[in-house]
Amino acid sequence: MFRLGLPRTVIILGLVSFLNDAASEMITPLLPIFLTAALGAGPAIVGLVEGVAEATASLLKLVSGRLVDRGWRAKRLVLGGYGVSNLARPLIGLALGWPWVLLLRFLDRLGKGLRTAPRDALIAGAVEEHRRGLAFGVHRALDHAGAVVGPLMAFGLLSAGVPLGEVFLWSVIPGLLVILLLVFGLPRDAGLALPGAPVPPLRWSLLDRRLRGLILAAGTLALVAVPEVFLVLWAHDRGLEVQWVPLLWAAASAVKMLVVAPMSALSDRWGRVPTLAIGWSLRLAVLIVLALSGLDSSMPLTLGLFLAYAAALASTEGAERALIGDRAPIEVRGTAFGLYHMVSGLAALPGAVLFGVIWEVVGASAAFGVAALVSAVTLGLFVRRARQAGDRP
Repeated sequence: MFRLGLPRTVIILGLVSFLNDAASEMITPLLPIFLTAALGAGPAIVGLVEGVAEATASLLKLVSGRLVDRGWRAKRLVLGGYGVSNLARPLIGLALGWPWVLLLRFLDRLGKGLRTAPRDALIAGAVEEHRRGLAFGVHRALDHAGAVVGPLMAFGLLSAGVPLGEVFLWSVIPGLLVILLLVFGLPRDAGLALPGAPVPPLRWSLLDRRLRGLILAAGTLALVAVPEVFLVLWAHDRGLEVQWVPLLWAAASAVKMLVVAPMSALSDRWGRVPTLAIGWSLRLAVLIVLALSGLDSSMPLTLGLFLAYAAALASTEGAERALIGDRAPIEVRGTAFGLYHMVSGLAALPGAVLFGVIWEVVGASAAFGVAALVSAVTLGLFVRRARQAGDRP
């Protein structure tokens, strides 16, 4: 990755994401099973926990992004955010009921909210526009690489007879490495607005038209996005045994790792909008197949769809972030990233709960079908808006 000529800031933040995701993904694929099997919660509670967690993070992403634009040290916000998450996350293993999981998951995502917008602003400011897609792609690839290692660690611990709750406690080790790397490895803030520079008011009309279109589309897609924890439950219902869940999660993360960097770099050449249209179309296709797969419970199809959905999610990650970095002026770049993450995360709360309710009342196929229908409408509107703005869809 150093041969790619990316600056130290991008590499250090990528390695931090690698270690943090190794800690986080040790427990994330096990969380829905821990909630349902160990604590007696249902799919709707799983959706509530994940939705509240992501909505919390989303609100703080806008706040932290605005603070960066007002001169707050991005490095301190990033360090504080990772610190809160890696303190709260291991304690989930000691929870005695789902409300405690909800609280600790809330704190975990609170830390994510503090760090995400400042981190993305640092990455965007560290590189030129023609390499911004690559920078975000490499960062996301390292993030997903950690998500490969984490489930493999969990699988090894479970195979050695470690109880499910204790696996959560082991995640503290890579979490400590995250803090050390940030303290001693991350350079001072660079590529951001100078402290004390005037910050324009937060007005929707002042944002670039293409940026507004992306935020609206991303928010709507987040509303109907299927949280991957539901894919775990779906695969488990179709015969996947618990001990194999971490391996499947690791395989999905490996697919993301392989897809995200090339697709993000492709957006530097083809353009952000065409890359987004391709990735979102792939997501729609997978959702349609998931909705129609109820009669076929074969394990190869189950595993294939799980991995295909992971590839679809990863294919647009870098292009979305790079488009924000392209269109947001430097003096409001943190705010723009925070607004993007906030809208997407807030939409995830009702979306996750609604998906879980439809699943419980009507069935999984109906829930996937509703998600596919709204995704199709959103994709059509985004392409139309892109044409009106002069972008090639």
